[in-house]
Amino acid sequence: MDLRKITNAQKSEYNKLVTHVSQSYEWGEFRKSLGLTLLRYGIFKKDKLTTVFQLTLHKIPLTKQFVGYLPKGPLPDKELAQALEIIGKEHSCAFIKVEPDILAKTPPSPVYPAFLSSPKPLFTKYNYILDLTPATEELLKKMHQKTRYNIKLAQKKGVVVEERTDDKAFEIYLKLYFETTQRQNYHGHNTNYHQKVWQILKKIGMARLLIAFYKPPNSKTRIPLSAWMLLNFKDTLYYPYGGSSLKHKEVMANNLVAWEAIRLGKKMGLKKFDMWGALPPDAPLNHPWQGFNKFKAGFGGELVEYLGTYDLIFIDFLYWAFTTVDKLTSLKVFLLRLLHK
Repeated sequence: MDLRKITNAQKSEYNKLVTHVSQSYEWGEFRKSLGLTLLRYGIFKKDKLTTVFQLTLHKIPLTKQFVGYLPKGPLPDKELAQALEIIGKEHSCAFIKVEPDILAKTPPSPVYPAFLSSPKPLFTKYNYILDLTPATEELLKKMHQKTRYNIKLAQKKGVVVEERTDDKAFEIYLKLYFETTQRQNYHGHNTNYHQKVWQILKKIGMARLLIAFYKPPNSKTRIPLSAWMLLNFKDTLYYPYGGSSLKHKEVMANNLVAWEAIRLGKKMGLKKFDMWGALPPDAPLNHPWQGFNKFKAGFGGELVEYLGTYDLIFIDFLYWAFTTVDKLTSLKVFLLRLLHK
């Protein structure tokens, strides 16, 4: 196998072959800025670059071994397994987790048997993808009637959405993001993570903010109610992070932010809007994400299913020990949250 490290000079060639922002060269630079070890490789055939990917290494506590993580990469076939085996042995990996940016199909794409279906997914297996190529009138028609109503209501109430890249806007975004994570009791990325992704991707035109403001009647002050960070790569707009306020929920600011994100994607000449995750169609009605999932579904995107999450294991006992401890830790966190409700 002709496996080589990708150099800075090959950045453009590398980006042409990847399909998701989290595999982009720029995203790799962001991950490196967090202090992670990032490995970027290409597979060559007859001296031509045919497959590329990048992964990060994460130390397993109390050992000298690492976990490799390769999100939204190529098909986990025999060729990728051979490449990752070389990389895993060279970098003392107990296992490497892969989450291919490949849709599940009938017949299914062939996953090489060496990859074990993982008990621990990180990206969701389902997602909403909205086609941005139709006219805005057609996009509105495809939305749920209630979603269209809420967009018009927000406009009627005077909600204004601004596209921003300034420091003040980023402060507003952070405040709303952490308000939301605390309110909904879920683990979000820390301040340093958001600052790094913003600084690195904004500088090269791959990140921007949309913020919804509302001025209540008889008030001179505008209140920020919702803020989304949007990323763009190739022909796709991504919505990975956002936050909102509990104030003035009746003006439906989130619906208008989403609509303005769609309009922004069209203005930028992009073809797809990736909403970064969804529940499976058979998810229980009491699932804590159902509200957000219903919100996303209202915009008329296609619910797509990916192949899923797989682990390529090099050290069996360490893999299963790590997996068991991870499950117990997750259970402990769940029980603590339950006891403190």
